[in-house]
Amino acid sequence: MKRWIMAFMVCDQHYIGGRWTVPSKAGNAMPVINPATQKEIGLVTSGYADDVDLAVAAARAAFPAFSVSPVAERAALLGRILALMEERAEELAQAISTEMGAAISFSRASQVPFGFAHVRAAIEVLGTYDFIRRQGTTAIIKEAIGVCGLITPWNWPLYQVTAKVAPAIAAGCTIVLKPSEMSPLSADLFARIMHDAGTPPGVFNLVYGTGPQVGAPLAAHPDVDMISITGSTRAGILVAQAAAPTVKRVTQELGGKSPNILLDDADFERVVPLGVAAAFRNVGQSCSAPSRMLVPASRLAQVEELAAKAAAAMTVGDPMQEETVLGPVSTPAQFDKVQAMIAIGMAEGAKLVCGGPGRPEGLKQGYFVRPTIFSQVRSDMRIAQDEIFGPVLCLIPYADEEEAVSIANDTVYGLGSHVQSADLDRARRVASRIRAGQVHINHPAWDAHAAFGGYKQSGNGREYGAFGMEEYLETKAVLGYFPQ
Repeated sequence: MKRWIMAFMVCDQHYIGGRWTVPSKAGNAMPVINPATQKEIGLVTSGYADDVDLAVAAARAAFPAFSVSPVAERAALLGRILALMEERAEELAQAISTEMGAAISFSRASQVPFGFAHVRAAIEVLGTYDFIRRQGTTAIIKEAIGVCGLITPWNWPLYQVTAKVAPAIAAGCTIVLKPSEMSPLSADLFARIMHDAGTPPGVFNLVYGTGPQVGAPLAAHPDVDMISITGSTRAGILVAQAAAPTVKRVTQELGGKSPNILLDDADFERVVPLGVAAAFRNVGQSCSAPSRMLVPASRLAQVEELAAKAAAAMTVGDPMQEETVLGPVSTPAQFDKVQAMIAIGMAEGAKLVCGGPGRPEGLKQGYFVRPTIFSQVRSDMRIAQDEIFGPVLCLIPYADEEEAVSIANDTVYGLGSHVQSADLDRARRVASRIRAGQVHINHPAWDAHAAFGGYKQSGNGREYGAFGMEEYLETKAVLGYFPQ
């Protein structure tokens, strides 16, 4: 299990078969680092293939009974999980801000409540979903796919866990979860919630560890029926390759380089600050962050001024302070990557509007990045093509609507996108031409039931709401099920 020692957390056991278990091999403890202080705040012990085998066996043993459990029972289980998450919301928020640096206000307002929303959405889907549909004399039956290996990232640690666990439970699947080794504190709290909610033994299992030590054997395991991964495109490719010999289903939510098209009739005073906030949300560490703002060339100077003003209003600092908007990026590797990309942008000749290399003034430690905006960016520049995963925004001028759409689609990714216009029909027309799995028109409210997933190298499959649950279902046709 875990233990607190002067606020030092040790995650040295996995959760398998309804109980905490000692790893199959001793040692291999990895430090958990607070990105704001660069101090070690805990240890997490990685599992191995033997631990994966135990977890998969527990999930396989639990599947026959759980897969045919009444829908009402699964909804009730999700209800208990949701109630415990809400009861422990502050503890979850504190853990997330400590382990990955999200501002505490953001953890409380978004990281944790969005996790609630996925569980709530799964309950709502179960209330109306038809698992048996009549097609003449044939029954189209939706059945749980089986044992599911779930691989989740560090940037939205609770949100991404619930986006996979909740629909898998709703579908009647059993689970082996591999959370990121860089965000084990919130994963530990979630596992305890699953236990305290009365999840049947073996239905939910958790194995800590790295991609090579746990993710790879989980993806390759012959008794795993499906893998769902959220991570980098590189990680998604490796998982798909490992899964291919067993012909299991693989769903992937991967990288992105999302465009935000500002059409010339948009309210720039409103949408530019909102666009900067969306790009820098979670310190830019979101795969769907609209990190390319496409701007009419004639309005570029105005957008530069508005964007710089919006960035300057964002307080960067200690994530545990209420006034902080942007905490640090999560890891030293991520800090180094963002710094390297800022240097590349400057070398490529992009105009530095604000920010730049180094830490913000007054911050001597921690993986803090200066909110950075480049202008006069060309679509062939690396900063316009590579996923930076930090608070770096590119302003890209365009001549007309046709060129805006062309630039928006000039990427190997296709996850999220945004369109801003005073003319809704015009915005809809542009949205229909963007090759991405999700489009936001005029900064709408988030929708936990809206299908989320990617085109091109942003992945395969969809998450959220009924679309997410159906990824965990097989389709069976039974001819002659209904009499003529």
